[in-house]
Amino acid sequence: QVQLVESGGDLVQPGGSLTLSCEVSGFTSDYYAIGWFRQAPGKEREGVSCTSTASGGSTYYARFVKGRFTISRDKAKNTVYLQMNDLQPEDTAVYYCAGGTRVLVGPMMQGDYEYWGQGIQVTVSS
Repeated sequence: QVQLVESGGDLVQPGGSLTLSCEVSGFTSDYYAIGWFRQAPGKEREGVSCTSTASGGSTYYARFVKGRFTISRDKAKNTVYLQMNDLQPEDTAVYYCAGGTRVLVGPMMQGDYEYWGQGIQVTVSS
């Protein structure tokens, strides 16, 4: 049974930084992709960034990230991180970790991801 457990959400001031963690367990396939999505109040869920277990560690970022976020994977800890810098109020959202075995790293569609975490709140406010 695949489980994705997010942690690290918090309240931060504009310009601050935060690192989200997604602890991954239960995949039986050697290949899977992990993506971060977010959903702000009144808005649709959108893809933020993704990576996979494929060699080379390719990554994808949504345009609105603008070089502020970094996704990384710690193989030994089975954890995927999303380092977020220069956070702004518009980054306020519930952030979700999602996983899929048939997902290629690239533009993100919710329907491609089979497994989802429970979501975690990130609030950027002064």
